[in-house]
Amino acid sequence: MRPILSRFRRMSPASFLLISFMTAMLAGAFLLMLPFSTTSGDITFIDALFTATSAVCVTGLTVLDTGAYFTLFGQIIILLLIQLGGLGIMTVSVVLFQFLGKIISFKHRMAMQETFAHTPRKDIYRLIKSIFVFTLLVEGTGAVLLFFHWKNEFSAIKAIYMAVFHSVSAFCNAGFGLFNNNLMNYTGSYLLNFTICALIVLGGIGFPVVFEIYSLAVKKRGVRVKVSVQTKSVLVTTFILIASGTLLFFLLEPNNSLKGLTLTENILASLFQSISSRTAGFNTVDLSLLSDSAASILILLMFIGASPGSCGGGIKTTTLFVLFSLVKNRIRGNTTVNVFKKTLGKESLSKSVSIFLLSISLVTLVLFFLLLSDHFGHKEIQNADRFISYLFEVVSAFGTVGLSMGATSVINSFGKFLLIITMLIGRVGVLTFSYVITTAEAPKGIEYAEENLMVG
Repeated sequence: MRPILSRFRRMSPASFLLISFMTAMLAGAFLLMLPFSTTSGDITFIDALFTATSAVCVTGLTVLDTGAYFTLFGQIIILLLIQLGGLGIMTVSVVLFQFLGKIISFKHRMAMQETFAHTPRKDIYRLIKSIFVFTLLVEGTGAVLLFFHWKNEFSAIKAIYMAVFHSVSAFCNAGFGLFNNNLMNYTGSYLLNFTICALIVLGGIGFPVVFEIYSLAVKKRGVRVKVSVQTKSVLVTTFILIASGTLLFFLLEPNNSLKGLTLTENILASLFQSISSRTAGFNTVDLSLLSDSAASILILLMFIGASPGSCGGGIKTTTLFVLFSLVKNRIRGNTTVNVFKKTLGKESLSKSVSIFLLSISLVTLVLFFLLLSDHFGHKEIQNADRFISYLFEVVSAFGTVGLSMGATSVINSFGKFLLIITMLIGRVGVLTFSYVITTAEAPKGIEYAEENLMVG
């Protein structure tokens, strides 16, 4: 017992984070396997684990109809897993420990620092408390707005439950819904569309950015608050991705998934899919009708994902911003990467390149093994559509998005296991996962003679 405790204490923050998510996944799977969690009283372990992983990793990919297959108890378990995964397991434990007056370990503090702060800060506890309060405030507001949307459609109790479930799912960027066609019945609803979109953006923009914007808004007169490069890059990149995604979807899909909709519904649906496709996984149009060009745009948006320190996955908006800035400065002949009158550090550049390459490699590898699986020749998906459909599912799992073109419901157990691993890596971060599985570390402080390679 002592050797195990000793190894646990020596565990790195990255390993601690991974173990926390895996523990929650397994615990959630066993709870969903209880007879009263499902309407039939029976569920396979792989389906329970897939659902629990999708909830904890706030993905939203499902192999079973959440609203029909799971009982109220099972749905509440899924909701709790979504909230736990969205806030972050260690964030919840830190708040709970402080509430109980317990001492928070150094390992916890380091993990929180790496997750929610781009630079070292003394007020990490204040940041975590603010995250908790902000989450409850936004989810509560979202639930109230959604209640007014559903109050005439359902009974008061059911409307409240539906509002709370979808508000939490949207803010945590999970994409779990209780309707068998997601939110396609509400394509033209202003209240639902704007509420869900706002929840997704607030949950995916990153808690450090929200904290900084709040600090800027409540600053005292005469006190100067600097806006970090982190916040500027997140806001600029997020705006460009939302605007360009909306425009492209609107232009590419009038005769496919947007066919038959009014101009207003076309605009609403395009905006909704542009925002949701980055990390949330809700949809107000039939994704099985997507053209290949529109599917490619959504795949790119899912691959980019949300922002650091948020509920979402993907390579993150800041990684895209750094890579674009690197290319831009190289084209101009600059030896350094300058943005917003600041020079980016070498660590940010190397991490961004590493994340991009590792992510591309992961998606390619998982897609390759999915296509190799024995039972992937299903009649439900034609050969011509198989590659784009499975690529869509893999990137959706990696970006913890949850959008699906239908392949998830027909994959075998091996395919489900591959997507489970992909969702986990996408949630904890590809670099974090790499640190955990890499046992040998390169010696630090040693530099060898430089030598150039021919590239390009």
